[in-house]
Amino acid sequence: AQPGAIDRGRSDARGAIRVWLMILFGLVALIIAVGGMTRLTDSGLSITEWAPISGALPPMSAEDWQSEFDLYRQTYEYQNQNAGMSLAEFQYIYWWEWGHRQLGRLIGLVWAVGFVGFWATGRIPRSWTLPLFSIGVMIGVQGAIGWWMVHSGLQEGMFDVASYRLATHLGVAFVILGTLTWFILK
Repeated sequence: AQPGAIDRGRSDARGAIRVWLMILFGLVALIIAVGGMTRLTDSGLSITEWAPISGALPPMSAEDWQSEFDLYRQTYEYQNQNAGMSLAEFQYIYWWEWGHRQLGRLIGLVWAVGFVGFWATGRIPRSWTLPLFSIGVMIGVQGAIGWWMVHSGLQEGMFDVASYRLATHLGVAFVILGTLTWFILK
């Protein structure tokens, strides 16, 4: 018996799928770290709207920055905790939240390109199609949970997001990491 003999001569792409899953694992670990920094810098409520497509672009002009800042200044957090914050201070917290959301978009894109590419070429082992698809579903649900979490912090009287929503968001990230680990090792 030789190591790897079970995969020799197969038309599927188990090794390539494993690399794809490792890249996803690294990105999810990175987004957890950036999410932690977003929390520590109190940046999570700096973007007050959920715009999955148009939100991919940051403010591009002074007017755009002022518009984003004006939206933030309407929040309870700004009025009661950060009143008097400068535009430069706002931009600092904005970039943390924007970066966190960008990583989420990148993770979704890496998953989609990999899954569609492997699926379209028929290289996913039959028993792996649904589990690999479910990873993408979890990634999409995680984005919705992220907005559900942020939305709780934008309510009147809230300085931060609801702790149970934060715990849900982080918990789902760890479930995604665990699922990726399971398939990497499989």
